[in-house]
Amino acid sequence: MPETGGIILGIDLGTTNSLGAYMTAAGPVVVRDAGGAALVPSVLAFGPDGQVTVGRQAKAHAVENPLSTIYSVKRLMGKSLKDVAEDLRVLPYAIKPGPNDTVLVDVAGSGRTPQELSAMVLEDIRRRAEAALGVKITQAVITVPAYFDDAQRQATRDAGRLAGLEVRRIVNEPTAAALAYGLDRKSDSCIAVYDLGGGTFDISILRCSEGVFQVLSTNGDTRLGGDDLDRELIDMLTGEIRARFGEELEFGPATRQALKAFAEEAKVRLSDYQQAKVQVDLGGGRVFERIITRDEFEARAAKWIDHTLEHCRRALADAGLAPGDIEEVVMVGGCTRIPLVRRRIAEFFGRNVYTAVNPDEVVALGAAVQAGILAGMKRDTLLLDVTPLSVGIETLGGGMGKLIMRNSAVPCMASETFTTCIDNQSAVDIHILQGERELAADCRSLGRFVLRGVPPMPAGMPRISVTFLIDANGILNVSARELKSGVEASVQVTPSHGLTAQQVDAMVKESYAHAMEDFEAHRVIDLRNEATRVINAIEKALGARGHVLAASDRARLDQAVADLKAAMKSEDGDAIDAAMRAANEAAQALTADQMNDVLRQTATGRKISEF
Repeated sequence: MPETGGIILGIDLGTTNSLGAYMTAAGPVVVRDAGGAALVPSVLAFGPDGQVTVGRQAKAHAVENPLSTIYSVKRLMGKSLKDVAEDLRVLPYAIKPGPNDTVLVDVAGSGRTPQELSAMVLEDIRRRAEAALGVKITQAVITVPAYFDDAQRQATRDAGRLAGLEVRRIVNEPTAAALAYGLDRKSDSCIAVYDLGGGTFDISILRCSEGVFQVLSTNGDTRLGGDDLDRELIDMLTGEIRARFGEELEFGPATRQALKAFAEEAKVRLSDYQQAKVQVDLGGGRVFERIITRDEFEARAAKWIDHTLEHCRRALADAGLAPGDIEEVVMVGGCTRIPLVRRRIAEFFGRNVYTAVNPDEVVALGAAVQAGILAGMKRDTLLLDVTPLSVGIETLGGGMGKLIMRNSAVPCMASETFTTCIDNQSAVDIHILQGERELAADCRSLGRFVLRGVPPMPAGMPRISVTFLIDANGILNVSARELKSGVEASVQVTPSHGLTAQQVDAMVKESYAHAMEDFEAHRVIDLRNEATRVINAIEKALGARGHVLAASDRARLDQAVADLKAAMKSEDGDAIDAAMRAANEAAQALTADQMNDVLRQTATGRKISEF
């Protein structure tokens, strides 16, 4: 097979379905199979001989092979067993703990990582594209939810590498959709991309002008999507089945796989019809039949749609816009076909939603546009994306020192200089954090590394520059350098698993709810650190020149230092600040004597003309 000829494949690796697209001179084109189908179900079936089937055929035989048919792998990417506890209730296949607090899918006794399984889907898409284009493909742009964290993005990159692809760029799904939507739109406009897929939800606010796509803000949840709507129907059905046939009734893997399939089919049918019939054969002559109405489904789905609206409000607030400022609302993801979703979003933004672009294909088309930009085929488009959460380091006393704020445009870099708090400190522990709160304990730990070899110096003398770099893929790199000696250390932050939905949601919520108390707590930490430096300086000066003070001045200074130490034990920032001012004032006589002593030593043996 001939080489690519510069083709970079755009891939939408989805929870429910995946697909590929490529860029041509006429625009992006979706890869289709011989039957004209673009969507590849993100489903894998493992045969007894080890053969793997991907896509529609695997999905068609899921009920027959419930333990060896794997789906919704995207929700496991970069996660721990605790993170996926809710999914275990309905997944028919087994999940077990993996190394570094990750998960493994148990396939015939063999543990497979989510990256390996995702790679099989990516490889199938690559092969389809190669068959359609007649060339070998080795490079790709892959999309991810905007709220994927560093570990999830890195896991996606690893999956691409396992599939034989060099991942040239990781692009946020709503941003990719905006690229596809805005290809022929040159006027300045603000658009919202509402992306509700099978496993994740994102909302991004963008400004599009003359080929520049600038993301103003993004928000979302990596664990909110069509799978949750399916689970609502499954819970309803299992509850009614147990009520009819007995509470002790167990649902085996085959039944759970069937319930998943029935729920998904009912959800899709209810987008076009007012009712859907479900029939479940439980064995032993027991058959459960149920007509589900659209009203019933919408009543159970409403709370999930409400969650998405909360994220929409936050994204608009971060962008400094109101719903009326949005000129177009682009709908992305299969779940945006649900009538309730379209109604609620239209009501929220006060305008009809834009549905002219196929919601299943638009992300892949946008990935192809970005691939075309990287390949040099399209030079009149610029993509400016953002990072969803703030990142920083833990400061002395447990504060969160933010270096890059959420919704900062990526790629981006920020540096700040810190120092030591102990004399002759030779190593500095750098604790990297993510979140919106002011205290380290309330933020998520991303990792640690140690800067060693700092030359022995008095506390406060070393100058340690910490630099955060978030690349175009949203992956964080941190480095630290002691400026006087030049010693440095660095780390690429890849935490072992990702954020839970509750953690992602809570980070921004709590930053507002606790803003005043957080800032006061951070102020107290800073004042204590400054007070410690003041006390150390006074005690060092007393040791060297304390004998020159008058008894009354020494008593006053000793009392001021004691008062400051007592104030530091409280949570009253104003009291610490006042005590520190009093200590500095009481130390003035000592400070003046020190200055005079320095001047005397400098002047000794020198003529006036030499000054």
